[in-house]
Amino acid sequence: MKSYNIAVIPGDGTGPEVIREGIKVLDAVASCSGITLNFHYYDFGGERYVRTGETLPDGAIEELRKYDAIYLGAIGHPDVKPGILEKGILLSLRFELDQYINLRPVKLYPGVECPIKNKRPEDIDFVVVRENTEGLYAGAGGVLKKGTPDEVAIQESINTRKGVERCIRFAFEYCKKRDKQNKLTLCGKTNVLTFAFDLWERTFHEVAREYPEIKTDYAHVDAVTMWFLKNPEWFDVIVTDNMFGDIITDLGAMIQGGMGIAAGGNINPEGVSMFEPIGGSAPKYTGRNLVNPLAAICAGAMMLEQLGENKAAILIERAVIEATSRYLKSLAAGQMGYRTSEVGDLVAKFVNETGID
Repeated sequence: MKSYNIAVIPGDGTGPEVIREGIKVLDAVASCSGITLNFHYYDFGGERYVRTGETLPDGAIEELRKYDAIYLGAIGHPDVKPGILEKGILLSLRFELDQYINLRPVKLYPGVECPIKNKRPEDIDFVVVRENTEGLYAGAGGVLKKGTPDEVAIQESINTRKGVERCIRFAFEYCKKRDKQNKLTLCGKTNVLTFAFDLWERTFHEVAREYPEIKTDYAHVDAVTMWFLKNPEWFDVIVTDNMFGDIITDLGAMIQGGMGIAAGGNINPEGVSMFEPIGGSAPKYTGRNLVNPLAAICAGAMMLEQLGENKAAILIERAVIEATSRYLKSLAAGQMGYRTSEVGDLVAKFVNETGID
């Protein structure tokens, strides 16, 4: 029997509520698949920061490095200035644990309402591979003469050959493993960002020579946003930098039905990875048992896939599809026809009834 140690950071707002349902489903699939999941909880987040003034305590990163994976609820607190928790916890974890890939599946499930007219589940099924530790998020730059009419603010995008190549190489390998359209699209802005995306484009074409079975193409980021809405079926796997990836994946979440179904992974293929619903802490719904936990449940499935438990991950996805196609009226908070805990019960029930093939 395989055993995995999982660090759980429920976080803020509705984070603990959706993580509770995710763990309910993970426990169900573990019992079906003969694996053991050992959950260890950490209180990192806004409440701890308000109480102690610290984001991550000394030694936290090294302790988390010992786990097989991290399962995160949400970070964001109404009493904490924006940027403090994001930089102090989320970016610190991504950077210090070298989670250099942000993996975002964009998949429309049966029964989920799509805002794009006449688009069906077979039309929206692609993955964005976003570089996760460089670019504008590296924090390079500064401010001169702050608060004066002569103020200058500089934010620099850092792109290294190593960082770009390992992201692109991961994308090619993922596209090969996915084996759908076998098509990889580079998303950039080569006509304006001529230094950074010259590096991206040259590296993309150099690595592409090692993967003759993968079709390649390029699209400016503004064109990608248009085609997401007009022709999402064109896409299979997309690779892009940190900032553009952050933007286009939120658009992707909307066309797959909203933040309630969107899950993401912060991946270090050689180390510990972190999985989360991408919708945020939604503080206005805290404690009301109304928010949709499916994104957290899908994040749990992504975690199992990364751990190599593919059959268990597929079982969770099938159970989610059963819920969306037959039971949930909507994915919106308070409009599902079920409460948060009831959705978790529903998915766990399907997992138990179906079992591993």
